[in-house]
Amino acid sequence: MAILLIHTGGTIGMAQTPDGFAPRAGVVEDAVAALVASGLVSDTVEVLRLDPLIDSAQATPQDWLRIAETIHQYRDRFDGFVVTHGTDTLAYTAAALCLALPGLARPVIVTGAMRPLTVADTDGTANLIDALIAARTAAAGVWVQFGGKRLHGARVRKAHSQALDAFTAAPTDSVPRIAAPAPELSPLRPHEVAVLTVTPGFSAALLDQAAGMCDGIVLRCYGAGTVPDSPPLRAALRKARDRAVPVVAVSQCAEGGMQIGTYAAGKALRDSGAIDGGQMTPEMAFVKIQFALSQHSDFDARQRYLATDQCGEIAD
Repeated sequence: MAILLIHTGGTIGMAQTPDGFAPRAGVVEDAVAALVASGLVSDTVEVLRLDPLIDSAQATPQDWLRIAETIHQYRDRFDGFVVTHGTDTLAYTAAALCLALPGLARPVIVTGAMRPLTVADTDGTANLIDALIAARTAAAGVWVQFGGKRLHGARVRKAHSQALDAFTAAPTDSVPRIAAPAPELSPLRPHEVAVLTVTPGFSAALLDQAAGMCDGIVLRCYGAGTVPDSPPLRAALRKARDRAVPVVAVSQCAEGGMQIGTYAAGKALRDSGAIDGGQMTPEMAFVKIQFALSQHSDFDARQRYLATDQCGEIAD
Protein backbone atom coordinates (compact mmCIF):
# COMPACT_ATOMS: atom_id res chain seq x y z
CA MET A 1 0.00 0.00 0.00
CA ALA A 2 1.05 3.60 -0.59
CA ILE A 3 0.77 6.16 2.19
CA LEU A 4 1.35 9.91 1.96
CA LEU A 5 2.68 11.48 5.14
CA ILE A 6 2.01 15.22 5.22
CA HIS A 7 4.37 16.90 7.67
CA THR A 8 3.20 20.30 8.91
CA GLY A 9 5.55 20.85 11.85
CA GLY A 10 4.97 20.52 15.58
CA THR A 11 6.91 18.95 18.42
CA ILE A 12 7.35 15.60 16.66
CA GLY A 13 9.66 17.19 14.09
CA MET A 14 11.50 19.63 16.35
CA ALA A 15 15.12 19.89 17.42
CA GLN A 16 16.81 21.84 20.19
CA THR A 17 17.91 25.40 19.39
CA PRO A 18 19.37 28.15 21.61
CA ASP A 19 15.82 29.49 22.00
CA GLY A 20 14.20 26.12 22.72
CA PHE A 21 12.66 23.43 20.52
CA ALA A 22 11.74 24.52 16.99
CA PRO A 23 10.69 22.72 13.77
CA ARG A 24 13.57 21.36 11.69
CA ALA A 25 13.39 19.94 8.18
CA GLY A 26 14.48 16.34 7.83
CA VAL A 27 13.57 15.06 11.30
CA VAL A 28 10.34 13.29 10.31
CA GLU A 29 11.73 12.27 6.91
CA ASP A 30 14.72 10.55 8.55
CA ALA A 31 12.49 8.80 11.11
CA VAL A 32 10.17 7.43 8.42
CA ALA A 33 13.11 6.24 6.32
CA ALA A 34 14.55 4.42 9.36
CA LEU A 35 11.20 2.73 10.10
CA VAL A 36 10.85 1.51 6.52
CA ALA A 37 14.48 0.32 6.40
CA SER A 38 14.05 -1.60 9.66
CA GLY A 39 10.90 -3.34 8.45
CA LEU A 40 8.76 -1.88 11.24
CA VAL A 41 6.72 -0.21 8.50
CA SER A 42 6.14 -2.35 5.43
CA ASP A 43 4.18 0.10 3.29
CA THR A 44 5.52 2.54 0.74
CA VAL A 45 5.60 5.91 2.47
CA GLU A 46 6.12 9.22 0.72
CA VAL A 47 6.74 12.30 2.86
CA LEU A 48 5.48 15.69 1.75
CA ARG A 49 6.65 18.62 3.85
CA LEU A 50 4.36 21.63 3.90
CA ASP A 51 6.75 24.56 4.08
CA PRO A 52 7.11 26.59 6.09
CA LEU A 53 6.98 24.13 8.99
CA ILE A 54 5.19 25.71 11.93
CA ASP A 55 4.66 25.34 15.62
CA SER A 56 0.95 24.53 15.74
CA ALA A 57 0.39 27.55 17.98
CA GLN A 58 0.84 29.52 14.74
CA ALA A 59 -1.73 27.49 12.80
CA THR A 60 -4.60 29.30 11.07
CA PRO A 61 -7.66 28.25 9.05
CA GLN A 62 -5.52 28.72 5.94
CA ASP A 63 -3.31 25.91 7.22
CA TRP A 64 -6.35 23.62 7.66
CA LEU A 65 -7.26 24.33 4.04
CA ARG A 66 -3.70 23.76 2.86
CA ILE A 67 -3.71 20.27 4.40
CA ALA A 68 -7.20 19.47 3.09
CA GLU A 69 -6.27 20.62 -0.43
CA THR A 70 -3.22 18.36 -0.37
CA ILE A 71 -5.26 15.32 0.67
CA HIS A 72 -7.90 16.09 -1.95
CA GLN A 73 -5.27 16.56 -4.65
CA TYR A 74 -3.61 13.19 -3.96
CA ARG A 75 -6.76 11.24 -3.05
CA ASP A 76 -6.41 8.82 -5.97
CA ARG A 77 -2.66 8.26 -5.70
CA PHE A 78 -2.50 7.02 -2.11
CA ASP A 79 -4.35 4.43 -0.04
CA GLY A 80 -4.09 6.39 3.20
CA PHE A 81 -2.76 9.63 4.68
CA VAL A 82 -0.90 10.57 7.84
CA VAL A 83 -0.70 14.19 9.00
CA THR A 84 2.01 15.01 11.54
CA HIS A 85 1.00 18.06 13.53
CA GLY A 86 1.70 19.99 16.70
CA THR A 87 -0.45 19.03 19.67
CA ASP A 88 -1.63 22.49 20.77
CA THR A 89 -4.07 22.90 17.87
CA LEU A 90 -4.22 19.32 16.59
CA ALA A 91 -7.89 19.00 17.65
CA TYR A 92 -8.85 22.05 15.58
CA THR A 93 -7.13 20.66 12.49
CA ALA A 94 -8.70 17.22 12.90
CA ALA A 95 -12.14 18.83 13.21
CA ALA A 96 -11.49 20.98 10.14
CA LEU A 97 -10.42 18.00 8.02
CA CYS A 98 -13.63 16.18 8.97
CA LEU A 99 -15.69 19.08 7.60
CA ALA A 100 -13.42 19.98 4.68
CA LEU A 101 -13.46 16.59 2.95
CA PRO A 102 -17.02 15.31 2.31
CA GLY A 103 -17.03 11.91 0.65
CA LEU A 104 -13.53 11.13 1.94
CA ALA A 105 -12.74 7.60 0.77
CA ARG A 106 -9.41 7.10 2.53
CA PRO A 107 -8.28 7.03 6.16
CA VAL A 108 -6.61 10.24 7.30
CA ILE A 109 -4.64 9.82 10.52
CA VAL A 110 -3.53 12.90 12.44
CA THR A 111 -0.72 12.39 14.94
CA GLY A 112 2.12 14.16 16.68
CA ALA A 113 4.19 13.85 19.82
CA MET A 114 4.67 15.35 23.23
CA ARG A 115 8.43 14.80 22.96
CA PRO A 116 10.42 15.34 19.74
CA LEU A 117 11.84 12.51 17.66
CA THR A 118 15.26 14.04 18.35
CA VAL A 119 15.24 13.18 22.09
CA ALA A 120 15.94 9.79 23.64
CA ASP A 121 12.59 9.37 25.42
CA THR A 122 10.43 10.45 22.49
CA ASP A 123 6.88 9.20 22.10
CA GLY A 124 7.04 10.24 18.47
CA THR A 125 8.36 6.94 17.13
CA ALA A 126 5.52 4.89 18.63
CA ASN A 127 2.91 7.40 17.48
CA LEU A 128 4.40 7.43 13.98
CA ILE A 129 4.35 3.63 13.72
CA ASP A 130 0.78 3.45 15.04
CA ALA A 131 -0.37 6.19 12.65
CA LEU A 132 1.19 4.53 9.61
CA ILE A 133 -0.46 1.22 10.52
CA ALA A 134 -3.80 3.01 11.06
CA ALA A 135 -3.49 4.63 7.62
CA ARG A 136 -3.65 1.11 6.22
CA THR A 137 -6.23 -0.44 8.55
CA ALA A 138 -8.65 2.26 9.71
CA ALA A 139 -12.01 3.00 8.11
CA ALA A 140 -12.22 5.97 5.76
CA GLY A 141 -12.48 9.15 7.81
CA VAL A 142 -10.38 11.47 9.95
CA TRP A 143 -8.87 9.88 13.03
CA VAL A 144 -6.35 10.95 15.66
CA GLN A 145 -3.79 8.32 16.62
CA PHE A 146 -2.00 9.27 19.80
CA GLY A 147 -0.66 7.56 22.90
CA GLY A 148 -1.82 4.13 21.75
CA LYS A 149 -5.41 5.29 21.13
CA ARG A 150 -7.34 5.87 17.91
CA LEU A 151 -9.80 8.72 18.45
CA HIS A 152 -12.71 10.22 16.53
CA GLY A 153 -11.40 13.28 14.70
CA ALA A 154 -14.57 15.32 15.13
CA ARG A 155 -14.73 14.81 18.91
CA VAL A 156 -11.10 14.87 19.99
CA ARG A 157 -9.68 17.34 22.47
CA LYS A 158 -6.34 17.84 24.19
CA ALA A 159 -6.99 16.98 27.83
CA HIS A 160 -3.49 17.11 29.32
CA SER A 161 -0.60 19.50 28.70
CA GLN A 162 2.19 16.98 29.36
CA ALA A 163 0.94 13.37 29.48
CA LEU A 164 1.93 11.11 26.60
CA ASP A 165 -1.74 10.14 26.13
CA ALA A 166 -2.78 13.78 26.07
CA PHE A 167 -5.88 13.39 23.90
CA THR A 168 -9.35 12.09 24.58
CA ALA A 169 -12.65 11.89 22.71
CA ALA A 170 -16.20 11.11 23.76
CA PRO A 171 -17.20 7.69 22.40
CA THR A 172 -19.56 7.36 19.44
CA ASP A 173 -20.48 4.77 16.84
CA SER A 174 -20.38 7.34 14.04
CA VAL A 175 -17.57 7.60 11.51
CA PRO A 176 -15.61 10.89 11.34
CA ARG A 177 -16.49 11.82 7.79
CA ILE A 178 -19.31 13.51 5.90
CA ALA A 179 -21.10 11.14 3.55
CA ALA A 180 -21.17 12.32 -0.06
CA PRO A 181 -21.49 10.61 -3.48
CA ALA A 182 -17.92 11.61 -4.41
CA PRO A 183 -14.93 13.24 -2.70
CA GLU A 184 -15.33 17.00 -2.38
CA LEU A 185 -13.40 19.91 -0.94
CA SER A 186 -15.51 22.34 1.09
CA PRO A 187 -14.79 26.06 0.80
CA LEU A 188 -13.20 27.76 3.78
CA ARG A 189 -12.45 31.41 4.41
CA PRO A 190 -11.31 32.86 7.76
CA HIS A 191 -13.88 34.80 9.78
CA GLU A 192 -13.92 36.62 13.09
CA VAL A 193 -15.24 34.06 15.58
CA ALA A 194 -15.18 34.73 19.31
CA VAL A 195 -14.98 32.06 22.01
CA LEU A 196 -16.46 33.33 25.29
CA THR A 197 -16.59 31.45 28.59
CA VAL A 198 -19.49 32.04 30.96
CA THR A 199 -18.27 32.75 34.50
CA PRO A 200 -19.86 33.88 37.78
CA GLY A 201 -20.66 37.55 37.27
CA PHE A 202 -20.21 37.14 33.52
CA SER A 203 -20.09 40.52 31.79
CA ALA A 204 -22.87 40.70 29.22
CA ALA A 205 -21.01 43.71 27.80
CA LEU A 206 -18.37 41.33 26.44
CA LEU A 207 -21.03 39.26 24.70
CA ASP A 208 -22.66 42.45 23.43
CA GLN A 209 -19.34 43.63 21.98
CA ALA A 210 -18.78 40.27 20.29
CA ALA A 211 -22.32 40.34 18.92
CA GLY A 212 -21.58 43.74 17.39
CA MET A 213 -18.13 42.97 15.98
CA CYS A 214 -17.82 39.26 15.23
CA ASP A 215 -19.13 36.94 12.53
CA GLY A 216 -19.85 34.10 14.94
CA ILE A 217 -19.71 33.24 18.64
CA VAL A 218 -18.93 30.08 20.60
CA LEU A 219 -20.42 30.39 24.08
CA ARG A 220 -18.98 27.98 26.64
CA CYS A 221 -21.84 27.48 29.10
CA TYR A 222 -22.19 25.83 32.47
CA GLY A 223 -23.13 22.17 32.68
CA ALA A 224 -25.88 21.03 30.33
CA GLY A 225 -26.56 24.57 29.14
CA THR A 226 -27.11 27.26 31.75
CA VAL A 227 -26.09 30.91 31.71
CA PRO A 228 -26.59 33.79 34.17
CA ASP A 229 -29.89 34.96 32.67
CA SER A 230 -30.23 38.75 32.79
CA PRO A 231 -31.75 41.51 30.65
CA PRO A 232 -28.30 42.64 29.38
CA LEU A 233 -27.38 39.09 28.38
CA ARG A 234 -30.70 38.60 26.61
CA ALA A 235 -30.19 41.90 24.80
CA ALA A 236 -26.72 40.81 23.66
CA LEU A 237 -28.09 37.51 22.35
CA ARG A 238 -30.86 39.38 20.53
CA LYS A 239 -28.27 41.64 18.97
CA ALA A 240 -26.38 38.62 17.68
CA ARG A 241 -29.60 37.26 16.20
CA ASP A 242 -30.51 40.61 14.63
CA ARG A 243 -27.05 40.85 13.04
CA ALA A 244 -27.29 37.23 11.79
CA VAL A 245 -24.36 36.22 13.99
CA PRO A 246 -24.63 32.49 14.78
CA VAL A 247 -24.14 31.54 18.42
CA VAL A 248 -23.20 27.94 19.25
CA ALA A 249 -23.55 26.96 22.90
CA VAL A 250 -21.24 24.22 24.18
CA SER A 251 -20.58 22.87 27.65
CA GLN A 252 -17.55 23.72 29.74
CA CYS A 253 -17.66 20.12 30.98
CA ALA A 254 -15.38 17.68 29.20
CA GLU A 255 -18.07 14.99 29.22
CA GLY A 256 -21.87 14.95 29.02
CA GLY A 257 -22.42 17.73 26.50
CA MET A 258 -25.25 20.23 26.17
CA GLN A 259 -29.03 19.93 26.41
CA ILE A 260 -30.54 23.39 26.27
CA GLY A 261 -33.89 23.49 28.00
CA THR A 262 -33.03 21.15 30.87
CA TYR A 263 -32.92 24.13 33.25
CA ALA A 264 -34.82 27.41 33.28
CA ALA A 265 -31.45 29.19 33.43
CA GLY A 266 -30.93 28.15 29.83
CA LYS A 267 -34.12 29.76 28.54
CA ALA A 268 -32.27 32.83 27.27
CA LEU A 269 -30.27 30.60 24.94
CA ARG A 270 -33.34 28.84 23.64
CA ASP A 271 -35.30 32.07 23.14
CA SER A 272 -32.45 33.68 21.19
CA GLY A 273 -32.04 30.79 18.77
CA ALA A 274 -28.60 29.78 20.02
CA ILE A 275 -27.52 26.44 18.57
CA ASP A 276 -27.42 23.55 21.05
CA GLY A 277 -23.95 22.13 20.50
CA GLY A 278 -24.78 18.76 22.02
CA GLN A 279 -21.53 16.81 22.32
CA MET A 280 -19.56 19.37 20.32
CA THR A 281 -16.18 20.33 21.70
CA PRO A 282 -15.30 24.03 21.79
CA GLU A 283 -12.66 23.27 19.14
CA MET A 284 -15.21 21.74 16.77
CA ALA A 285 -17.73 24.52 17.45
CA PHE A 286 -15.14 27.15 16.48
CA VAL A 287 -14.21 25.24 13.33
CA LYS A 288 -17.80 24.49 12.36
CA ILE A 289 -18.81 28.15 12.54
CA GLN A 290 -15.93 28.95 10.18
CA PHE A 291 -17.26 26.41 7.68
CA ALA A 292 -20.88 27.52 8.12
CA LEU A 293 -19.91 31.12 7.36
CA SER A 294 -17.79 30.01 4.38
CA GLN A 295 -20.41 27.77 2.78
CA HIS A 296 -23.67 29.61 3.40
CA SER A 297 -24.59 33.27 2.93
CA ASP A 298 -28.10 32.86 4.36
CA PHE A 299 -28.47 32.98 8.15
CA ASP A 300 -31.10 30.25 8.30
CA ALA A 301 -28.93 27.96 6.16
CA ARG A 302 -26.02 28.57 8.51
CA GLN A 303 -28.22 27.75 11.50
CA ARG A 304 -29.37 24.51 9.89
CA TYR A 305 -25.82 23.50 9.08
CA LEU A 306 -24.66 24.20 12.62
CA ALA A 307 -27.58 22.34 14.21
CA THR A 308 -27.16 19.27 11.99
CA ASP A 309 -24.78 16.49 12.92
CA GLN A 310 -22.30 16.41 10.03
CA CYS A 311 -19.76 13.77 11.07
CA GLY A 312 -20.60 12.61 14.59
CA GLU A 313 -19.70 15.84 16.37
CA ILE A 314 -23.11 16.45 18.00
CA ALA A 315 -24.95 13.19 18.66
CA ASP A 316 -24.39 10.88 21.64
